[in-house]
Amino acid sequence: MTGSEAAPPIRVLFVCTGNSARSLMAEALLRHSGGAAFEVHSAGTEPKGVNPLTLRVLAEAGLDGSFARSKSVTEFVGESFDYVITVCDQARQSCPVFPGGGAGLHWGYEDPADAVGTDEERLVVFRRVFTQLGERIHQFVPLATRAGAATGS
Repeated sequence: MTGSEAAPPIRVLFVCTGNSARSLMAEALLRHSGGAAFEVHSAGTEPKGVNPLTLRVLAEAGLDGSFARSKSVTEFVGESFDYVITVCDQARQSCPVFPGGGAGLHWGYEDPADAVGTDEERLVVFRRVFTQLGERIHQFVPLATRAGAATGS
């Protein structure tokens, strides 16, 4: 590769059970933080549709949620990813294996979609998980970028 050729983006798939909150928030955060260095997707083992509070938290943070669509992991079977990151314990147990030599990571977070109470009370949980994911992604971006540069991904 010469200096004028751009490295291919680092491919990341976030997986949770419903693909309604955590994995979509992680996708939005990495799209924003990683920029063109990353190609980011999310999916669920049992897609349930996008939770409206997910879109609200993204909007509050100034992140574009127009990409958000609840997808099944089956849409991505056969594709290769540099990282497949499960964000809930249940998805970790039922996530299919994705070939291509990528790293499987697990970042377990509570499911904000399971929060009870008023919308405002539930929103507190969505915001907390969003913040936790943001902190993790802030740490992940430079590590994955360095690893990608070292391997030529």
